[in-house]
Amino acid sequence: MNRNERLRLAGGRDTFIPGWVDRVQLLEAVVSTQEEAKKLAESGAPQGTTVRAEEQTGGRGRMGRKWHSPRGKGIWMSVVLRPELPLSLTPQLTLLAGVAVCLAIREVTGVQAGIKWPNDLLAGGRKVCGILLESSLREGRLHYAIAGIGIAANLTEEDYPPDLQGIGTSLLIEGGGIPVDRSALTAAVLTELEYLYLVYMEQGFAPIRELWESMSVTLGRQVGFNTPQGRCEATAVGLDDNGGLLLKDGTGSVIRVLSGEIEMI
Repeated sequence: MNRNERLRLAGGRDTFIPGWVDRVQLLEAVVSTQEEAKKLAESGAPQGTTVRAEEQTGGRGRMGRKWHSPRGKGIWMSVVLRPELPLSLTPQLTLLAGVAVCLAIREVTGVQAGIKWPNDLLAGGRKVCGILLESSLREGRLHYAIAGIGIAANLTEEDYPPDLQGIGTSLLIEGGGIPVDRSALTAAVLTELEYLYLVYMEQGFAPIRELWESMSVTLGRQVGFNTPQGRCEATAVGLDDNGGLLLKDGTGSVIRVLSGEIEMI
């Protein structure tokens, strides 16, 4: 995000000094950065504490899927967040993280990634990043959230197992074979995430929604999704105030999807 954009979001004030980039713990091999970050959060680690690993042996995506995290090839990290929010609004944090990562990727690598609702970033029509937000409650209130971010930075086509070839891509592939400086991209992601988080806490979801919609590869597209009544197809038209996806079907009716997955047609 350039300075003019920061000034616009901050209402003309530009006093932001990034701090989260100094709270990164770099580990070698872990089962999951999510689990390591949860341990730190439970022990009182401050907001912005980040666990980044060279390799995950049991990385997880949404719905319990395994996340492919080979050594030295990507950015596998999890960030501790401590927002004072009702649990119903935590999906907004997933969208916020997507915006931050998308901005950082474009800035550092030049790859024009786009956001697929709710938690994927695509480049060249294939998945280059996934985001997993998990929340912890205490006495019925949100205690902390962990934002897991997995960016395929320097994977080659051969690094993907057969079941992911043609589905996953990397910034190296989409950037014409130019290696990504993973430390620089990590710092950019955390800087954008911290800044947008502060804007969100001060101004609410509206500025985040505006940025998300400007970088979305979902809006305006026909998508398929499952409902209790069966599979449906509709056109994605926007986000609601809570971060749900708004779809318009063939009758002109607007459908609100709060969770789950969509397939772009």
